[in-house]
Amino acid sequence: MHLELVPLLRVERELYHTPRGFARFRKYLATMQGGTNDVELLPLVALNPMGKEHVAAVLDALLALDAEAVAAEAAADAGRRLAGEAGSLKVGLVVADDAQGGWTQRELTDAKHRFEIDAALKRGWATVLLWSSETPSRETVRRETLAAIFRACYVRRHGEPRTLGQMLRQEGQVAAFAETPPPDRSVQELAAIRAVIDPRREETAYPVIIACLYGDAAAQAVGYPRLGLPEGAGFMLALHEALQGIGTRDEESGTRK
Repeated sequence: MHLELVPLLRVERELYHTPRGFARFRKYLATMQGGTNDVELLPLVALNPMGKEHVAAVLDALLALDAEAVAAEAAADAGRRLAGEAGSLKVGLVVADDAQGGWTQRELTDAKHRFEIDAALKRGWATVLLWSSETPSRETVRRETLAAIFRACYVRRHGEPRTLGQMLRQEGQVAAFAETPPPDRSVQELAAIRAVIDPRREETAYPVIIACLYGDAAAQAVGYPRLGLPEGAGFMLALHEALQGIGTRDEESGTRK
């Protein structure tokens, strides 16, 4: 598979040289469209065009880190590991503002980034989403780049997930490919999480999905019912199951139970 790292961080940083206001917003739209009628020619929907100085500071930190060189190395690694995959992808880093803006609600934005990517794939993009509330690191950039690339390939093969169970299988395989450390939870804690999630694997309702994947605090933050789950519960279980090979047979046979 052919993977191309497209430098976007300086493009994003350049937007913040324009004072906050309508002029910056117009520049943001023009940058995304690139002189075309395509509102998402560049994958900058998650970028907050009205972001404050903290977003510019994160962009500066990523540039100082040479984050796109790190991402390019990760993409090269992914390309070798996915040599049997057909097609090509453009890879770009985008900063989402979950720290001080009404533009982004983290869990809902994150869920869309993971599970609603058909439009980006049609344009050939695998978007690496980073967050303004987090201190940039080479490890995070590498992991999120690997995750974005594998997720794009997975969705191309299987389609966008609809049920909670499909989302768990997808994200477990994504996290394993991205070399995410195993969850720091006991067997008993994981079993308790599974007991809540197992009866809900066929659910398609977002209130249930958000609570199962992200935990009670995230569900409550967007007005959804709590299910008695810790932060990131579903993602921990998904990675654990992927590392244990649970669901692998279904994936290899092409089924989506």
